[in-house]
Amino acid sequence: MRKATILALTMLAMPAAAQERGLLLAGACQGCHGVSGGGSHGIPAIAATHRRAEFAAILRDFRENRREATVMGRIARGYSDEDIAALAAHYAARD
Repeated sequence: MRKATILALTMLAMPAAAQERGLLLAGACQGCHGVSGGGSHGIPAIAATHRRAEFAAILRDFRENRREATVMGRIARGYSDEDIAALAAHYAARD
């Protein structure tokens, strides 16, 4: 196969891979925020967040200890920037 063809096929697969990554990572969120991301019992809702940039900034703040948290700081430290972007896209799409 030619390099250009391989590159084009790889680029087409990226959005699906990113969606799958977001769905996979969201599994860890479900224990506290609920399966739908709606939150409950004092845990904030994270679904239907149309402001992806705000969602990502909050997770980065948790990761960098710039936002006070009991558990989220420890969880967010395990996320790369790509993970955070995938989660932000996943929850922004849940309307």
